Amino acid sequence: MPNKMKVAAITEPKKVKIKEMNKPSPKENDILVKVKTCALCTWEQRVFTGDKGVPFPLVGGHEVSGTIEELGKGINKSEYSIGDKVAVRTLYYCGKCYYCRHGKENLCLEAESFLKGKKEYYGQGGLGQYISVDVNSIFKLKDDVLHEHGAFAEPLACVVNSINQGEIQLGDDIIIMGAGTMGLLHVMIAKLRGARVIVSEPDETRRQLSKKLGADITLNPLEDKLEDIIREITAERGGDVIFNTTPIPSIAKQATEIVGKTGKVIMYSSIHPNKDIKINPNWIHHSQIKITGAVSPSINSFQKAVDLLNKKLIDPSCLISDYYPLEETEKAFEQAIKPNTFRVIITD
Repeated sequence: MPNKMKVAAITEPKKVKIKEMNKPSPKENDILVKVKTCALCTWEQRVFTGDKGVPFPLVGGHEVSGTIEELGKGINKSEYSIGDKVAVRTLYYCGKCYYCRHGKENLCLEAESFLKGKKEYYGQGGLGQYISVDVNSIFKLKDDVLHEHGAFAEPLACVVNSINQGEIQLGDDIIIMGAGTMGLLHVMIAKLRGARVIVSEPDETRRQLSKKLGADITLNPLEDKLEDIIREITAERGGDVIFNTTPIPSIAKQATEIVGKTGKVIMYSSIHPNKDIKINPNWIHHSQIKITGAVSPSINSFQKAVDLLNKKLIDPSCLISDYYPLEETEKAFEQAIKPNTFRVIITD
């Protein structure tokens, strides 16, 4: 009888069951990882609340840190050893489509094909005791990096990709809309890029935390006239780069209204519910602004995120709200979807 492992499967909205499945065996060029921590991203949270149209049961989990358990054939044993601490990039990429061949594997046409004949469940698989992935999806962490910090490699990589889209220059005025987990990660990296960081966030506690993490100016959009204050702060220019990290359509529209000439607007967050926004094409024409998006981590941005964690340039400790064992994943989701919560982490 094959070895078994436990997984936390979302079986229907607001329900998680602990199931027993076959423990994966690493194929050629694969590495089996013992999952030590898995953070609950908003993607899985929306599956849990029933806001994503995906098949059930789903074994999600893509913010994963663990240790190498077993090496498949073809793995260089001088480079990878049993017990090595690693972060795992679970996003699938085919390696042969137009986008993969042009260095944009985060836009792979098959990226959302989670099965690929490798697993007996639907989903990324981090909410289980083990996960087997191609060696190219393994990123080594230093021994002194905490596993709970390693779980931030994936969300941090998404933010690195976003920051790269913004092409921040030294001394730029950066406006970050929202100070949730992802907004605050934007704050930390934007400061590393030498920007003046302005945060728009209605929650006082989150504004204070953004200040602690390096924000130079914080604004309350429910009380402050954001457009007027931004013009005053920037000598009437507007922001150089605007990052919308909220899922709110009206905030996405506002982001396009506070950007200055030649500035950039990065739609980092997916919008829920998704609604069109109006924008004046003549404004784009005359101002030469750029509006773009940022989705999923490229391989390069994932490596950069791991570098930031390994070199202790980013410390995500204050973005961890709670820990739960795998058996209490349903309770963890109930906590994670509360509006005042940052990351909730499942531990082994």
